[in-house]
Amino acid sequence: MTLHFSKLKVKVFLVQTRTIGYHRFMQEVQNSTDTNDFLKSLGFPSVRIHHSFNHFDFTRDSRRILVIGPMGSGKTEYSSRVWRDSLVALKKSKKIADLTSTRDSDRRKVFFIRSMLDKNRFPDYPDDALAYRGGYERCGNNIAHISDSFELEKVLNDNKDIGTWIIDEASFYEERLVYVVRNASTEKGLNFVFPTLILNFRKDIFNSTARLMLETATDVFPLTAYCEHKDCIEDSFYTYRYYQIDEEECPSLYFDPLIVIGGDREKLGSLEPNYCTRCDIHHYLPGKEYTFFTLKPLGESAASGNIQPLRKELYSLKNKIEDSELYRHLHERYDNNLDKKINLNSLKVDFISEKALIYLFAEQNLITEDLLLKLVEELGLDRRYMEKTLSDNRRRINLDQRLLL
Repeated sequence: MTLHFSKLKVKVFLVQTRTIGYHRFMQEVQNSTDTNDFLKSLGFPSVRIHHSFNHFDFTRDSRRILVIGPMGSGKTEYSSRVWRDSLVALKKSKKIADLTSTRDSDRRKVFFIRSMLDKNRFPDYPDDALAYRGGYERCGNNIAHISDSFELEKVLNDNKDIGTWIIDEASFYEERLVYVVRNASTEKGLNFVFPTLILNFRKDIFNSTARLMLETATDVFPLTAYCEHKDCIEDSFYTYRYYQIDEEECPSLYFDPLIVIGGDREKLGSLEPNYCTRCDIHHYLPGKEYTFFTLKPLGESAASGNIQPLRKELYSLKNKIEDSELYRHLHERYDNNLDKKINLNSLKVDFISEKALIYLFAEQNLITEDLLLKLVEELGLDRRYMEKTLSDNRRRINLDQRLLL
C-alpha cells in the first residue's frame, strides 16, 4: 500500500489551524471520526496523535513511539530532546524513581541504538554521538551500533537497568526486530522510540519492517518539513532522491535501489544520491509506469526462460539508451509536460542497467543468482557498483569470485 496524504486534507489542516488555533484544532482532530478513519486507512492501529512535543513522560511504560517524517524533518533531533529530558529527570528524588521504574529498569535511563549500515553517516562527530543535522549529544557508554535484531537482544540483556531505548532508522532492520521490541516492551515495561522513515523515496511504505512497526505502535508523532524546492514553502511529507550531475538535478528512477548507504553530505555524480524533502508537486519520480508495464514483465518472462527480451533492454540501457523502452516511455510520458526537462534528466544518471537488474533480483526475486551472474558477465556491467549496492540491500555477493568459478 502506498501512503499518501491528500492535498485537500493538508489544506484543510492549515486553514483550520489558522482559523481556530492550534490546540483547539488538535482537540477536535483527536475526536474526529474522519481523522480516525483516515489514520486507519494509512495502516495505523489505535494510536494517540499528539499536538505538540512536551517533556518526555518517563512515568508511562510499555510504549512504542513512532517519530515519522521525511529526511530533515527533525526525527533524530526529537530523540536528542528525549535524551536531554532524561538528564534532568535523573536528578529527581527516589520518589520519582519509583514512578519511572519497572522491576530493574528505570525509564529515565536512555540508550541510543544506531544501525551499523548508518555508522559512517556523520564522520566528523564523536563515536558516541547521537548526531542530527545541526548538532549532537554525547551518549558515553549508552550507545551501540548493531546489524540485526539478535545484536539488539544482546544489548538489551547487557543493559537491564535501561528503561528507554531510542532505535534510529529501525526500518533498516529485519522484521524480527519489531517482535523483539514488542515483547520487551510488554513484558518488561520498556519504552522504545523509533525516529524512522516510514515512506521511502518512492512514496511507498519503506518495507515490511516499517509495515509491522505501524501495526505494533502505541503512539505516533508525525513531523513535516518545508518543501526544499527553491520556489516552494509548502509542507513536505516526502523524501526525494536525486543525483547531481553537471550541476543539474537528476531525479532517481522508480527502480533505483531501495537502500543506498552514504554519508550525510552533498554528493556529485552517479555513485551516491542526494536527499531532500519535497511536497507532492515537486517530488519527481520518473519511470514508475515503465517499471510495472515493461521492466517487471521482462523479468517475469526471463524467470520463465525467455531471457532475450530482458537482455536486449539491459543492453540498450547500458550502451545506447535511445534504443531502450525506458527512453521511449519517458519521452511519451513527459514530452508535453511542464516538467519535461527535470524528468528526462533521470536518463543522465549512470548504472541504469545495473539498477534495473538489481531491482529484479533483490526486490522482486524474479532473477536467480545464476542468471544475474550470466547477465553481469555478458553485458559487462559494473561489478563494483553492483556488489556495494547489493550489500547495502542485504544481498551480499562477491561477483568477481563467483564469476571465476
